[in-house]
Amino acid sequence: MKEPKRSSALVRRETFASYCFLLPSLIFFLGFVIYPMVLCVVTSFFDSTMNRADIFVGLANYKELFTDPIFLGALKNTFIIVVVSVPVTCAFSLWVSSAIVDLPEWATSLFRCVFYLPVVTGSVAVTVVWKWMYNNYYGIFNYLGKTLGLIDKNINWLGDERFALGCIILILLTTSVGQPIVLYVSALGNVDQSIVEAAEVDGATDFQCFWKIKWPAIMPTTLYILVITTINSFQCFALIQLLTSGGPNHSTDTIMYYIYYTAFKLYRYGYGNAMGVVLAIIIAILSAVQFKLGNQDN
Repeated sequence: MKEPKRSSALVRRETFASYCFLLPSLIFFLGFVIYPMVLCVVTSFFDSTMNRADIFVGLANYKELFTDPIFLGALKNTFIIVVVSVPVTCAFSLWVSSAIVDLPEWATSLFRCVFYLPVVTGSVAVTVVWKWMYNNYYGIFNYLGKTLGLIDKNINWLGDERFALGCIILILLTTSVGQPIVLYVSALGNVDQSIVEAAEVDGATDFQCFWKIKWPAIMPTTLYILVITTINSFQCFALIQLLTSGGPNHSTDTIMYYIYYTAFKLYRYGYGNAMGVVLAIIIAILSAVQFKLGNQDN
């Protein structure tokens, strides 16, 4: 039985109602996403600070960036964090997920909960615990190191340029694997087991089953995890702010922390916005490259 044809007036009313429903979301998006982005780009061309009018300086802020040793150091530290944390997070998450996905359901759920707990605990609480563990007088790392004979005296983990950035990366790794593990367990659970069983009957090894069957199936999930982990690593800020404030001697500065320091400590808003624009461009380029490589693999 054919449905009665709706009148054009009714269609127009429904369309108008849909637009009215979406209007608040559009206003919110324009006001709190697009407008700040445009304002950030515009302000980056000005010498903008407190208690005086902005002064147009053109590309001077961008030129200064690449002669600023602190910014270049922060850029280097940020890339080190990304290069180390992204592949380690993805590889470790995939390994754990492969190990727990075939366990009984209650065991898989338990492991997922354990690994996801740091994600929902809150960065401040997690950082306070790690700060106690790194304490150079009564921290657990120094205690275990001396007890096991690995070190002769207490180490100021967060106050020594040799160890501070590595300590930050270690914390970032422990707080970043929760979501990828949950996603990988779900993706591996959706792989067609009949294909895997058929390959095993034909004599395929576990590695061959993973590489030829499971890996292509979870590639979209892997691509998503790579992009999100990369963005989160570039935006590392809370750990730096709460633990080291960029020290010692700027050895743990990241771009995000230096943006905060420049804009809200030195009140150089234009220079801070120029760094923000450069950071956004870097993240956009890397994300585009990852998507391109992911699409080629598919």
